[in-house]
Amino acid sequence: MLEILHIENIAVVKKIDIELSDGMTVLTGETGAGKSIILDSLNLLSGARADKELIRNGESKAEVSAVFSNLNSNTRRRLSELGFDCEDGSIYISRSITQASSSARVNGSPVTLAMLKSIAELLFAIHGQNDNVLLEDPKNHLNILDIYANNRELLDLYASQYESVVALRRKLRSVSEDLREQARMSEVLKFQIEDIDSVKLKAGEEEELEALVARLRGFERINKACGLVKRALEGGKGMGAIYLTERASDALGSISDSVPEADSLSARLSEVRYELEDIAASVSLLSDLGGDDPTAMLDRAEARLNAIVKLKRKYGSTVEEIIAFRDDARAKLDFIENADDIRADIENELKLAEQKAIKSARALTESRRKAAHAITHRVCETLAFLDMPKVRFEVSIKPSDDFLATGRDEIEFMISANPGEPLLPIARIASGGELARIMLALKNEINQCDGIDTVVFDEIDTGISGKTSRKVGMKLKEIGRASQVVCVTHSAQIASLAHNHLLVSKKEIDGRTESSVSPLDGRERINEIARILGGIEITRAQLVAAEEMLCEGAEY
Repeated sequence: MLEILHIENIAVVKKIDIELSDGMTVLTGETGAGKSIILDSLNLLSGARADKELIRNGESKAEVSAVFSNLNSNTRRRLSELGFDCEDGSIYISRSITQASSSARVNGSPVTLAMLKSIAELLFAIHGQNDNVLLEDPKNHLNILDIYANNRELLDLYASQYESVVALRRKLRSVSEDLREQARMSEVLKFQIEDIDSVKLKAGEEEELEALVARLRGFERINKACGLVKRALEGGKGMGAIYLTERASDALGSISDSVPEADSLSARLSEVRYELEDIAASVSLLSDLGGDDPTAMLDRAEARLNAIVKLKRKYGSTVEEIIAFRDDARAKLDFIENADDIRADIENELKLAEQKAIKSARALTESRRKAAHAITHRVCETLAFLDMPKVRFEVSIKPSDDFLATGRDEIEFMISANPGEPLLPIARIASGGELARIMLALKNEINQCDGIDTVVFDEIDTGISGKTSRKVGMKLKEIGRASQVVCVTHSAQIASLAHNHLLVSKKEIDGRTESSVSPLDGRERINEIARILGGIEITRAQLVAAEEMLCEGAEY
């Protein structure tokens, strides 16, 4: 339940902390006292858009926070699935807004507004005057019925199957494109594949060719330099570096018996000779073209590079990209050439997917029909209690022509406001007061199914008065025995039934208007009920009536 609500710098509220209890709590006060600010604050905690106009004049930041305690096991489980463990049965959520930004936190950790909304939906529900309008849209009727039927698991299963059906249908449409277009594309792909295959590309080949061309273009200089090196190392007439190094090594070796250190020097010269021989052999390879003509080799290499450049202009900036383009073209061509087989495979796969979706949709329909029968009976009972005894309420379930995102049912709430009148869509004939009572009747049923511990009603008495208001209050109090109910009201008949009564008022402090919230009890509560009953001045008769209403409400 909502235990503490903190509001700071929202409109005319400077700072208030509202402590709430279980059962039914009403908030009353003069028009403009700040009751709507409390609803605005709760809406901020539910992830609603942050209107910068809500920030109190002269302040740079506004904040709303709340503590929810005694969370039921289902709520704790679902919060855990979202990544928030509430082992102590409580959770803290907050929302801050500035002129430039908005931020939210859960248990001190920052969260997105989408996450805040998902969490808030598990903690509390707000039923405002605009919610009555929701009944005018049949799309919302399905959601209400599914909550009552507890169809979450069935909907999740069907949703995954529906996505498969949609994806396979999209794939089948792609395969079944115009045959002439496929034929034209086939010829283009064949040409591209043959064009690339004719060059017989190899990965890394371009770099090798460029290196070869650079070598061949400088072959004359390379050959000259290599010849010079070979002559210097191998020489002629005993003048090459290799021969001279060997002679020097032998000379040092001959005196090693007399000069011991000469032996190591001789060995070092031998190593130098071996290295020079290796260099001479390597230099021979640099100028060795295997007997091929350098000019012919250069022509061939440049011609192949030109062929690669032409392909790069059409298919990619590198050889690897060209090869990848060719492989992709081959895959597309295979797809087109095997389109009939692929189409048949997809059709079979789609058939199986549709059969699974139909089975799940039938399970949803069956569940909805059972729920519709039950909720129809319960809502009619509640409406009769709320002074609508002649109203007939039914849930229309019609099969759709095809799969829908939520099944294969078209749901709409129907009512007949007067005896002998046909059932018609609720949006066409229900008045504002009737919509409010129908919504209350529905809320009374689904509140026990959606697992939400706190329900907030904003002026549910709109459009009704007198005895009907009293009965609406009795129904709210009945809901309050199972869940926490917070109700903003202008009805004395409703307010006098509450377990707890909070007064919203405003006064001027240091030249600024500030709202406050204070609990009422005893004589204070009698005076507030009398004020709501009306009149410029509170009369003795109003006080007596208020006291009688409170006494009667305490007995219910």
